[in-house]
Amino acid sequence: MKATAKAHPIQGLVKYHGMRDEELRLPYHDSISVCTAPSHSLTTVEFDSALDDDRYVIDGEEVTGRGKERIRAVVDHVRDLAGIDHRVRFESENNFPTNIGFGSSSSGFAAAARALVEAAGLDMTKPEISAVARRGSSSAARAVTGAFSHLRTGLNDEDCRSERIETDLEDDLRIVGAEVPAYKETEEAHKEAADSHMFEARMAHIHGQIAEMRDALRAGDFDRTFELAEHDSLSLAATTMTGPAGWVYWRPRTLEIFDAVRDLREEDVPVYFSVDTGASVYVNTTADHVDRVEDAVADCGVDTRVWEVGGPSRILDDRKALF
Repeated sequence: MKATAKAHPIQGLVKYHGMRDEELRLPYHDSISVCTAPSHSLTTVEFDSALDDDRYVIDGEEVTGRGKERIRAVVDHVRDLAGIDHRVRFESENNFPTNIGFGSSSSGFAAAARALVEAAGLDMTKPEISAVARRGSSSAARAVTGAFSHLRTGLNDEDCRSERIETDLEDDLRIVGAEVPAYKETEEAHKEAADSHMFEARMAHIHGQIAEMRDALRAGDFDRTFELAEHDSLSLAATTMTGPAGWVYWRPRTLEIFDAVRDLREEDVPVYFSVDTGASVYVNTTADHVDRVEDAVADCGVDTRVWEVGGPSRILDDRKALF
């Protein structure tokens, strides 16, 4: 009853904000994202009747507090589905910076859900596994199905699950990740989302945004897809900044990168910025222009990395296990 899985984190394109049910992590509205590779989380789990208690370790550190509660919610759900009560040993590693806005919770919970389902002997489709991962992080549902994926809102696991969107953009997209380290409180921002006076305005336009994004992806329209993603980043920020806590995640270098991207567009370079909840920036461009774009972003004084589109979560050979 042991398995190892790998999953890639997501960049939100039309991002969810706020949850109608915090325990089941059911978002208020649909969301669409793209996975970034080769960044990934690697997770090994083992159900063992000889263990006295669960043990969760991430990047060499034992997980406690709220992080432990979130992992336990996914583990308990899998135990319920499989009809087992064994304790679990859980270890996970990330090969990219965490908690700075690059989606580590999405890949972490996607890999965890995939490994737990396999170790428990459950036969489930990727959309079904996405509903398991969602209990840890709503964005993890989309990391399970991979590439460009759409998480639909709903009040149950049959409706609130992820599906992959086929598009010709997968091969040509390049994503320059601009690291702007700044600790963030994503979960707290979700809790107070509906208290912003901008929330209803976001809800009024988000359904049209989802339809536009799906259409742009189906058409393989790079500029329309990532112009929509850039606009959604600004819409999300308007909502988080006007909540009770007044979350302002951006830093001066975040804004400097925005300006650099817009300057490149003035020179007819196909490039757009995107930001999730955090200060770090995704800069979306094409394979032909990625070197020039990365140089311009690096000139802003930040570390960069270049990603391509990542696939779905998957089970790895036993030789890749972390223990």
